[in-house]
Amino acid sequence: MPPGEPDPVEHFNQLRAELIGLAYRMTGSLATAEDIAQEAFLRWQAADRSRIEVPRAWLLKVAARLSLDHLKSARHRRETYVGPWLPEPVLESEEPPQQAAHERAQDLSVAFLLTLQRLSPAERAAFILHDLFETPFAEIAALLGRSEAACRQLAPRARARPGEAPPRHPVTGAEARRIARAFLAAARTGDETALRDLLARDVVLHTDGGGLRPAALNPIEGVDKVVRFLAGLARKRAAPPSPLLHLGWINALPGFVTLEPDGLPQTTALEVRDGRIAAIYVVRNPEKLALVRAQLRV
Repeated sequence: MPPGEPDPVEHFNQLRAELIGLAYRMTGSLATAEDIAQEAFLRWQAADRSRIEVPRAWLLKVAARLSLDHLKSARHRRETYVGPWLPEPVLESEEPPQQAAHERAQDLSVAFLLTLQRLSPAERAAFILHDLFETPFAEIAALLGRSEAACRQLAPRARARPGEAPPRHPVTGAEARRIARAFLAAARTGDETALRDLLARDVVLHTDGGGLRPAALNPIEGVDKVVRFLAGLARKRAAPPSPLLHLGWINALPGFVTLEPDGLPQTTALEVRDGRIAAIYVVRNPEKLALVRAQLRV
């Protein structure tokens, strides 16, 4: 390294979290995002850095291109996915800092990530790079091989964020943990009265088993159907209640991780609106829980 040149490893590490964040929003997989960040690092080391004027912009574009390449290779597998697809869960022990809570809740929430996944890869890249990472449309055009005008038309669809209106009374801190604990207790015992007190009338339950573990093949909609489903699971459970491994935040939502009778974890994230649970996101697919297992040492 020439005298006076910034340490390339230190420089990259300052940007690594952003690269993982971009790739995770693009792919919905934290493991894939970390692999993409590692590949970006290798390309950063091999590049002629003296010709890179803005390292952050260069690395973001590398991560975006790698994400697009991954989406092309994963397209068939996504099209043949068994049951509802949910993004790989991201665990946090503590609530995000107050000044960042609203932004992170919007950009990491499962509902928003699902909205992104319904976009084409190009639309997704344009929106994420421009709106979340402040990349000029001229640079996005070069990345996607389209005109700047065409790229300006890609982002508005995602910008609408269907179903992403913020709750009138956001849940935070102790209230979020109370709701998560109460839901866990009611679901474990099949307490239908308690469940009805916690759930919104139009609640939706999403369960992602990926065809590898039992899960509902379609979202379950409405408080009556969700309560019957959860109560039925409780009645069928022969083993003792699943041990609680984690109570905190999952994708900026209150939630918890339990150890199920098959020896594998299960994550449950709860979208709370105006004091009631409006959506339940359960990830059971073991391929999406490898990092959770490592983090919790399961």
